[in-house]
Amino acid sequence: MTTKVYRLMGIDTAMHLLRPGAKWEISNNVFTRWDDPRPCPSIDEVYWVIDKIKEFEDSIPTMWLPEQLEKMGLEQQQLQEALGESA
Repeated sequence: MTTKVYRLMGIDTAMHLLRPGAKWEISNNVFTRWDDPRPCPSIDEVYWVIDKIKEFEDSIPTMWLPEQLEKMGLEQQQLQEALGESA
């Protein structure tokens, strides 16, 4: 079975790639704290990086074992619904 469980995609990873080591907080897509001498990235920049991470992860033909998916808390029905397959 092939399915995608995104492991790298997220705001934290995008921020680490954009501004490694920056201290920040975000709420409702607005940076509420920025403690770094570099300019704060825009939320559009953050989502651009997230899209790039998703493209990268989509390009990898990951194959999970059923017990791995179960361990991650994903049940077969949830996977089928996420993939748009009928049960």
